[in-house]
Amino acid sequence: MRDAKFLLPYYSARKNIDSVYKILLQLTKNNSLQHERLLTLDSLIKRKFDIAESSLKIIQSAALVPDSSIEELTLVSKKNSDSVRLVIGLMQNRENDLQKKRSEAVSFTSVAIKVVNLTSLIVAILLVIYSVFTFNIQNRAKRDADNRAAGYRKQLEERVMELDKANKDLEELRRLEKFAITGRIARAIAHEVRNPLTNIGLAAEQIKIQSPDNPDNDDLLQMINRNTGRINQLVTDLLNSSKFSELNYETASINNVLDDALALAFDRIQLRKIAVKKKYAAKLRKVSVDVEKIRIAFLNIMVNAVEAMDDDRGVLLLETIESDNKCVVAITDNGIGMDRETISKLFEPYFTNKIKGNGLGLTNTQNIILNHKGYIEVKSELGKGSSFIIYLHFA
Repeated sequence: MRDAKFLLPYYSARKNIDSVYKILLQLTKNNSLQHERLLTLDSLIKRKFDIAESSLKIIQSAALVPDSSIEELTLVSKKNSDSVRLVIGLMQNRENDLQKKRSEAVSFTSVAIKVVNLTSLIVAILLVIYSVFTFNIQNRAKRDADNRAAGYRKQLEERVMELDKANKDLEELRRLEKFAITGRIARAIAHEVRNPLTNIGLAAEQIKIQSPDNPDNDDLLQMINRNTGRINQLVTDLLNSSKFSELNYETASINNVLDDALALAFDRIQLRKIAVKKKYAAKLRKVSVDVEKIRIAFLNIMVNAVEAMDDDRGVLLLETIESDNKCVVAITDNGIGMDRETISKLFEPYFTNKIKGNGLGLTNTQNIILNHKGYIEVKSELGKGSSFIIYLHFA
């Protein structure tokens, strides 16, 4: 046709063949067989282009008129093209085989992965079931253990409360026993002292009768009478502080009784500038007490508290609560406090740390509380104050 445009694919192929070849060369570098075939293919392609180039030169020199030499080159080119197709076919078959093997390997791997995933899923499900089962067992065991521990703890708390109650009952019995012993000793002392006192009084009267006009005897007789009266009063006070007495019971509010006792101590409190704080239970049941005697007991404790505190810095705290079905009254100060030895002797007759006082106030207080079938506790620490806690029964 003598049209050069039909040679355009030839020229573009020559431009692209090198880049394609380099790509294939890079891809087959790890495959020796394909690499060797690619080198052969490269030689064949170059031979193909050489033949085509020679044919073009012959045609161009012959003014685009083919001759016999072109026919010979065409035969050679055809054989060369067949060789190229053969090598390309071998390479394609090889790649197809490799692709098939890779696909089979991928399929096998995929199946293996699916099996592994399925196995893992089954194992995971079994582990979850086992974990849930184990957790339920352990949780049930833990709940049982917690319930048993709670039961043991409750029993222990009950035993501790029983022991605490038994200790309080024992302390109350000891106080009653000590009080009873003190009463017996007081009665014995009163008996042994009053008989000689009576004789001394009779003797003094006899001396006065026998010597009515002796002025020197009058002063001595008055001294005898005055001291025998004092001794007799001390014995009477001791007896009164250590014996059970008749009580005039009436129903009253313990808060009101505390306020009445506080009113009686108000002058002392105001004089020493003591601050008073109250923490009364609002709805506290009433008690059945001898109001006058309980008021005296509270007053004795308040007076001792006031005397134990410093002026201007003292704080007297009055509290009432209900605890263990008992009415509890606490009278607390921030005074000098007491040590254990002092607390152990606190309610003994004639025991006192005061310069003035006969030491019978707290003995009488304890007597009043015990007469009401209650009991009193003392908590104190040196330098931090004291607290007197009175337990009474409700009406």
